[in-house]
Amino acid sequence: MALTPSTMLPLGTAAPDFSLTDTVTGKKMSLATFQGKKALVVMFLCNHCPFVKHLKPALVQFGKDYEKKDAALVAISSNDPGSHPDDAPDKLGAEAKSLGYKFPMLFDETQKVAQAYQAACTPDFFVFDAARKLAYRGQFDSSRPGNDQPVTGADVRAALDAVLEGKAPASKQTPSIGCNIKWRAGNEPAYYFKKA
Repeated sequence: MALTPSTMLPLGTAAPDFSLTDTVTGKKMSLATFQGKKALVVMFLCNHCPFVKHLKPALVQFGKDYEKKDAALVAISSNDPGSHPDDAPDKLGAEAKSLGYKFPMLFDETQKVAQAYQAACTPDFFVFDAARKLAYRGQFDSSRPGNDQPVTGADVRAALDAVLEGKAPASKQTPSIGCNIKWRAGNEPAYYFKKA
């Protein structure tokens, strides 16, 4: 299993638009779906990755904790289900429903959305402010499978709370680490090779 870090997209980058299908409801969603919220959290997740599995209970709680706050949360899976069938849309939807995620789980079939966000790994987290400018990117927290640190979501929660209070998150931000996004052959973005 190759460990892949976040690309650390430059802070201040405008949130790239998307039009993707929610694997639970079948509805199309875009950036505009979440307008009017003071903050937007975009999470690149999947089903099979041990790093995402490690966070799943905490992600459920994270969704519950911010459900009634002025923040929108959305998960996107960009993995190729041809090579990783657990990440097929029907499996993503079933898992999201079973876990009780309080945020949509979208499927990025073309992988263009992951490329636009320069997402590199699962999990990968991006927090945008009210103007949809990037305020945070990186890890959920410092817990990893096997390192015995508790899963708290401290890094993303601190960044999101700062944005909700109209403040800038701490400038020191730590890349997430996880499994690389499973690109279809020939679809690998240039930044994938830089990390290899």
